[in-house]
Amino acid sequence: MTKRWISLYVENQIGVLAKISGLFSGKSYNLESLTVGPTGNETISRVTIGLISDDATFEQVKKQLSRCVEVITVIDFTNKPILIKELMFIKIKNCTAEHKNQLFQIAQTYQVSPVDYGKNSLILECVLTEAQNDHLIKLLNSLFGECEVVRGGSVAIESI
Repeated sequence: MTKRWISLYVENQIGVLAKISGLFSGKSYNLESLTVGPTGNETISRVTIGLISDDATFEQVKKQLSRCVEVITVIDFTNKPILIKELMFIKIKNCTAEHKNQLFQIAQTYQVSPVDYGKNSLILECVLTEAQNDHLIKLLNSLFGECEVVRGGSVAIESI
């Protein structure tokens, strides 16, 4: 079982995302990450899907997606150099002034941005790889206790 990434260009229509996610649930495939957004062409959206599967299952997924009428293109990122990032917000609560100074140092080290600052809390915006975000969560939880995490899913593009 390997983590795999594919990207789709799809028609930007009502129900397309439901159809694609329904294909996964109907076949009991587990989506690890699903991100959708418009492209420069308002009639087309780009879907980035991360899943863990074996080779046979992955080939089946690609074939089934290719058969969907609304899917314009299926791009398999296996064995291709890609740029991939995940958006994440992490809220650290019950912060002292000392904690906040430490958080600003961590933010600088990880190249993440403090985007909201309250009397007793701080929110960091992270645009890192999934593994880097995982590491940052683990570090912050160990230093400050349970943090509130919101992850937006990964987007990927083939490298030049």
